[in-house]
Amino acid sequence: MAAVRIVFLFLLLCGLPLSCPLSEKEALLKLKQSFTHSGSLNSWNADSVPCSARWTGIICNKGVITGLHLSGLQLSGTIDVEALIQLPRLRTISLIDNKFTGPIPEFNKIGVLKALLLTRNQFFGDIPDDFFSTLTSLKKVYLSSNNFSGNIPNSLAQLSHLLELHLDRNQFSGPLPNLKYASIITSLDVSNNNLQGQIPDSLSKFDAKAFAGNEGLCGNPLPKSCEDNASPPPPPPGESQANISKLVVASLIAVVVFLMVFIFLSASKRREDEFSMLGRDREEVVEVHVPGSAQDRQSIRRGGGDSRRGSKQGKAGMTDLVVINDERGTFGLADLMKAAAEVLGNGGLGSAYKAVMSNGLSVVVKRMREMNKIGKDGFDAEMRRLGRLRHQNILTPLAYHYRREEKLVVSEYVPKGSLLYVLHGDRGACHADLDWETRLIIVKGIASGLGFLHSEFATYDLPHGNLKSSNVLLCDDYEPLLSDYAFHPLINPSNASQAMFAYKAPEYAQNQEVSPKSDVYCLGIIILEIMTSKFPSQYLTNGKGGTDVVQWVSSAVAEKREAELIDPEIANDAPDELDRMVQLLTIGADCTHATPQQRPDMKEAIRRIEEI
Repeated sequence: MAAVRIVFLFLLLCGLPLSCPLSEKEALLKLKQSFTHSGSLNSWNADSVPCSARWTGIICNKGVITGLHLSGLQLSGTIDVEALIQLPRLRTISLIDNKFTGPIPEFNKIGVLKALLLTRNQFFGDIPDDFFSTLTSLKKVYLSSNNFSGNIPNSLAQLSHLLELHLDRNQFSGPLPNLKYASIITSLDVSNNNLQGQIPDSLSKFDAKAFAGNEGLCGNPLPKSCEDNASPPPPPPGESQANISKLVVASLIAVVVFLMVFIFLSASKRREDEFSMLGRDREEVVEVHVPGSAQDRQSIRRGGGDSRRGSKQGKAGMTDLVVINDERGTFGLADLMKAAAEVLGNGGLGSAYKAVMSNGLSVVVKRMREMNKIGKDGFDAEMRRLGRLRHQNILTPLAYHYRREEKLVVSEYVPKGSLLYVLHGDRGACHADLDWETRLIIVKGIASGLGFLHSEFATYDLPHGNLKSSNVLLCDDYEPLLSDYAFHPLINPSNASQAMFAYKAPEYAQNQEVSPKSDVYCLGIIILEIMTSKFPSQYLTNGKGGTDVVQWVSSAVAEKREAELIDPEIANDAPDELDRMVQLLTIGADCTHATPQQRPDMKEAIRRIEEI
């Protein structure tokens, strides 16, 4: 009798209208049934397991499905969201470049999503205003190139973790909402819609092209002022004379302020020159970490060497700092002169110093030598272009200082330091954190940043030009930030081969040529370095020391013993992932092929990395 009751209870719970939870495989097969033209998903079958059989488009972590990447498969039909709900660890949905149509599916039932990518489909209609209120973990929203209409949902403006928002090429109308957490957004595009009204101040930091194609939008950063069509009311009687008086007073104040600033700059010129002369006698070496001594710090604060000599050299072309990115506030050269500072090291482009200003902001100041390929106006234009860059894997400079003899470039200080230091110079907690998944995150972040640079600077011979592990900085969560990029147009041709790592690519030694494929070579070096934990001899100017990772890995690939080269610290900790590790190592080997034509281009390299 008891057995009958149990069976009855089971049938009751699992019968309609209720249903038992589906396994991940069952959920995916149910999802597939809702698609039409699903021939590209032939690997999805009942005789295999999604993660171990590597079903098309399924991303797994330790045997659990975390991502659905079905981009470019020409899928259509409905999307069974109820089936997706049965995937409890699902974090990413990418349906880019398919043929889905209709209103936006109820993805808001999947509250743990971090990325929703629906670009280039045929979705249409209004999105409910509260649609995103349950998707509080979203970091990336890509709805570009659909036919969505109506107002941009206010719930989208409240997302506290949102980093990338692309709504371009739709039919959205009405005002552009004030994004509550705009300060952390790194990529925004609402171009080519029907938006109207003033751009919120919080969004004015983005490039004008992010708002282009909206005839009704006005305000910064667009050239169209919101007051262009507004006629000011006539002044009340008697106010004109008052306005003239105020104008005279304001002019007098401006003259006084100008004289004070001139006197201040003249008085501080010697300290500025002293800063520019620092470190000139230091040896050019590749360093993992060079802590500044007390003497070094004292020298930077007070200015080392002959101050009279420094003052003479400073008479030509001395100006204050030019702030090109005010996300960390504004500051001047005088603030740097007062800052406590220490030497960080030297590289091909110059010396680097850490400075902690009185407001608590820590910055890195790089003295750049041999950057006289173009004049002051051209240099200013290039630096301002860099200051407008926004990407989660790009370290955007904050300010620059121009002199004919040398340039200062100021960026935010990243405490964890460079990938070079964490890989080779640190054997504490940071190095211990470099497990397989973390290293894969770093490689994917580097690839993402490179893809962005190769898109932004597509006409450059070297969109990055100086990619190496010392120029990859790590955030607290190990998300990488690329630095020292896009300087190739600024560097004297006679010095470029010594200053930029891309010139280490074989094609320069053979044919005196560099190209975007030289950046691919640099990417390959970093991948081999990350996967083997070997210090590449290619980084050393004299070629003595380290490991020739290119030759070493190439020999192992030819002998089918790639697995032996994987860093034992990750190979032993995640033996089930060894095939994926070898796959990434092989991509690195392909990127370092001696012949540029045999290397993948950057898009292909990124695609292969993303597939791992």
